[in-house]
Amino acid sequence: MTLEFGEILETPRKALRLKLRETARRGRRLLAAIGYRLEKRRSRRRLSELTDAELRDIGLTRAQAAAETSKSWFWF
Repeated sequence: MTLEFGEILETPRKALRLKLRETARRGRRLLAAIGYRLEKRRSRRRLSELTDAELRDIGLTRAQAAAETSKSWFWF
């Protein structure tokens, strides 16, 4: 079996496209994970700003809110 000249040139391009797509996919997943963790950080910060009455409305105590806000922004 022989390859035509056009097929020889096309094969590396296909491999490069696949590699670029995989890299882009990984980049999007990484950015999504970072965005998720930053959103958790923002929500924990907002939780720390709630009054006792607002915490009672959502069924939390001040101690539970403090425990949640003391968690690292990076971890779940």
